[in-house]
Amino acid sequence: MDFETLITEQLDALKATGNYRYFAELERQSGNFPRAAHHHVEGKRDVTVWCSNDYLGMGQNPKVIDAMCEGVRRTGTGAGGTRNISGTNHDHLRLEAELADLHGKEAALLFTSGYVSNWATLSTLGARLPNAVILSDSMNHASMIEGIRHSRADKVIWKHNDAEDLDRKLAALPSNACKIVAFESVYSMDGDIAPIREIVEVAEKHGAMTYLDEVHAVGMYGPRGGGVAEREGLMDRITVIEGTLGKAFGCVGGYITASAELCDFIRSFASGFIFTTALPPAVACAARASIRHLKDSSVERDGQRRQVARLRASLDAAGIPHMENDSHIVPVMIKDPVKTRMLSDYLMNEWGIYVQPINYPTVAKGTERLRFTPSPLHSDDDIDHLVRALSHLWRQCALSHAVA
Repeated sequence: MDFETLITEQLDALKATGNYRYFAELERQSGNFPRAAHHHVEGKRDVTVWCSNDYLGMGQNPKVIDAMCEGVRRTGTGAGGTRNISGTNHDHLRLEAELADLHGKEAALLFTSGYVSNWATLSTLGARLPNAVILSDSMNHASMIEGIRHSRADKVIWKHNDAEDLDRKLAALPSNACKIVAFESVYSMDGDIAPIREIVEVAEKHGAMTYLDEVHAVGMYGPRGGGVAEREGLMDRITVIEGTLGKAFGCVGGYITASAELCDFIRSFASGFIFTTALPPAVACAARASIRHLKDSSVERDGQRRQVARLRASLDAAGIPHMENDSHIVPVMIKDPVKTRMLSDYLMNEWGIYVQPINYPTVAKGTERLRFTPSPLHSDDDIDHLVRALSHLWRQCALSHAVA
């Protein structure tokens, strides 16, 4: 069988639909965020990054950089293996204690990414708890969907952010079902925020466990950066809070926080934890420094909110359509994969602006977009330059100015 031909045909089909993903070769510059060096065939030039999930620029924070450097000098570059064999380090435990404190939980458990923490935890809960039924918001992230699928537990999909539909779906389940309600706080592509209080109250009414993904909210919301659940005063009513170290905290890794027994349960049974090499201790040092800083400092969050509001107001004034939401994510809708790719290329090549096109399967077909994430380190001039570029390209490409 000609495997190469089979592979090439599928890649060609992906390119024909406009959904093939081209990666720009970027080099982050320490101390110069949101600038990055773009390596291309004609050489290297600086661009402004507008789609980073390092929402607060903490990956460039001197405290975080110093903590990682100190950790490398003290412990070396690797963890030495899986946590179960040779890789549990003192710095892992210190970080887990910091995360438990952040979310007001008894314990926390580290993973190598937010994807793995979702996949491993949901798959283990669904597989190990008797008569488990996982009720999943229809817009949940791929990592949650994969974890639920891998668990082989019964699955029920409820309408996005619809607590009434969740109530109906829970009421229809048998009394002996072990019910797990899985949802997110901030949904990364549309930027909408879940009605957490209503969802929790419905779950409590039916004796269901709640599993909340706060990856796009930790560091960003709440007086100490604990997420939307902290802001709403609901952390103690949620069974499992999952988060990431790779976005607002500016590092890499994922985690869950919950009761000591539940974390021990996942530690003991989750293959995604047991068989994975642990995070380097130096990463744990950096993440702990970032979390500790954002627990005490609101400067970064305040600056970020100010720049989000400024960008939205400037887009409105220019007639550039963007999705309204209450979060820090600013999606500009294009609704065509080819045009989205074309606009992204123009912004990079002609204006020195890097924003990656968001196409299927990350979003549904017909909802393609450019997703902007202003940080406190984007200047007013950066915003003005971006809006000028978008306005020019909107006229040049004859795109609609009406908000869909």
